[in-house]
Amino acid sequence: MNKTTLICGSLAFDKIMQFHGRFAETLMAEHMHKVNVSFLVPTLRTEFGGCSANIAYNLKMLGGDPLIMATIGQDGGDYLERFERLGIPTRAIRKIADAYTAQCFVTADLDNNQINAFHPGAMQFSHENNVADCGPLAVAIIAPDGRDGMLKHATDCAAQNVPFMFDPGQQLPMFSGAELIDFIDKASYLAANDYEFEMLMDRTGLTLADIAGRLDALIVTRSENGSEIHAGGKRFDIPCVAAPSVVDPTGCGDAYRAGLLYGIANGFDWPTTGRLASLLGSIKIGHQGGQNHVFTATDIAERFDKEFNYRF
Repeated sequence: MNKTTLICGSLAFDKIMQFHGRFAETLMAEHMHKVNVSFLVPTLRTEFGGCSANIAYNLKMLGGDPLIMATIGQDGGDYLERFERLGIPTRAIRKIADAYTAQCFVTADLDNNQINAFHPGAMQFSHENNVADCGPLAVAIIAPDGRDGMLKHATDCAAQNVPFMFDPGQQLPMFSGAELIDFIDKASYLAANDYEFEMLMDRTGLTLADIAGRLDALIVTRSENGSEIHAGGKRFDIPCVAAPSVVDPTGCGDAYRAGLLYGIANGFDWPTTGRLASLLGSIKIGHQGGQNHVFTATDIAERFDKEFNYRF
């Protein structure tokens, strides 16, 4: 049985800086029209990030077969070497020689407020990739990426009869209501957090029932309140798995989606698939960055049994 999962999405480096003060003490509301400030950031770390890599990282540890389709820049050699060490194939990653890999620059203060800047770089060329070049696929996900790439990959998947999950994420505001409806009509699954889903309904004019009725499954995550899966005219409430410690939410949604994709590729029912996804999100949140947690498929099976009293 083919279980290859195509993961269309961004590859990025996250540059995370810590300001040992408070933005509110430096930024003056009455002078926001002429801001000229500098923040001393004594600590700086670089994390491997991007939705496609975060999802693939988790899916590979589960024992899945992820295939990343993305674009990387002239500075992406370390990332490609990392994939090789992890056993994640890179044949569908296109290198853009005259661009930098997408990068997010995050400055956080003592109150965990953030000022972010995002450089899309090579991500803007994601539309140059073709789903048809990837070979037989069990399922795909279209995660946040270059706008044109997301549109093209949805069309490609539909043309190739590849069932796919639409995960608009932070790119949702880039699409019109008509474009979002077209994504929904082409997709088999849609995953979004509660805020994104409210925006999706507002932009499309569709209700939850309207959207769920056009899909095989609609998944809405609600942070500590768990998640819900609407499929086959039923609603499955998925409990949140309590984390021993909450360190960093970065990449939790991607870990959750890896669980969904693994369940779909392996024919699990929706309650099992959702619980697996919830467990992965809980494990991720206890670690800094999107790709620093480690587990094995055996670890997950044992933890799943302990948490939910049955094996998947």
